[in-house]
Amino acid sequence: MIPPGRPEGERRRAQTEAGVSGGADVAHPAAANAAGPGRVAPGAAAAADAADADLERRFGGLRRLYGEAGYQRLRRARIAVVGLGGVGSWAAEALARSGVAELWLIDLDHVAESNVNRQVQALGRTVGQAKALALRERIADIHPGCRVHPVEDFVDEQNWPGLLQREPIDALVDACDQVRAKAHLAAWAHATGVPLVCVGAAGGKRRPQDVQVDDLARVTHDPLLASLRQRVRRDRRAQPGDAVARPPAKASGAAAAPLGLRCVFSREAVQPPADAACSPDGSLNCHGYGSSVTVTATFGLVAANEAIDAVLRDL
Repeated sequence: MIPPGRPEGERRRAQTEAGVSGGADVAHPAAANAAGPGRVAPGAAAAADAADADLERRFGGLRRLYGEAGYQRLRRARIAVVGLGGVGSWAAEALARSGVAELWLIDLDHVAESNVNRQVQALGRTVGQAKALALRERIADIHPGCRVHPVEDFVDEQNWPGLLQREPIDALVDACDQVRAKAHLAAWAHATGVPLVCVGAAGGKRRPQDVQVDDLARVTHDPLLASLRQRVRRDRRAQPGDAVARPPAKASGAAAAPLGLRCVFSREAVQPPADAACSPDGSLNCHGYGSSVTVTATFGLVAANEAIDAVLRDL
């Protein structure tokens, strides 16, 4: 397993990028060639300086908060977000506003009018657009130097990690609402050492102040994550020699052995739908339960912060 303290993406990227961070910092090859070998055309150099100054104005606050090393680490970070709904869309925007180098935005859905109350890319003019494409357009105005890879697909056992096109990532935010997909992402992250932030259900919750982070083994009040926990334990028991899968016997009432999976969730009891006949399914989606952007956005922002912490962990 790759040590969590040193992301695979950073190690591999360091061998090829030699300190180059976001896409906005690299002079166009044609401009460099026009100046001759080993030289950069004056116009290209000026454009690069202007781009650097613009990025400094936009993201200089990050350097003051995280320090130079942390700032540069964020500027090189490559993060994937799976699920771009009321939680994942806010996580993606927060990561873009944190100056990351690349984002993979993965979701097959399209923006609907019913998304407007909680999804950051859902606007009157974006209704009908693919969520990933609408979010890419929004991020281009926030962080022009961020390379955004929109992927119109749902994650399953057959296409992951192929959706990343063999590119390494430094962290993964799982904001999807299907237990099978979440379990597959958890197994992949466990095997590769890529830091994973797993998000629970935000539907039917009214108190953003109750959102918190804990190991999957200690999550409560979340049927989606409870189902995931059961599946993760079952899958790991099938893997010989996995210490996490085979904890020692514990006395009744003792704390459960951690599963090594950070989860964003709320201990608030789910609020049943008011004045509506529906069949809530207990998942992350809000089609059955009611939803509030104050809660879904909080889930997403906390998830983004967990991903940032993972990127900066060994500094």
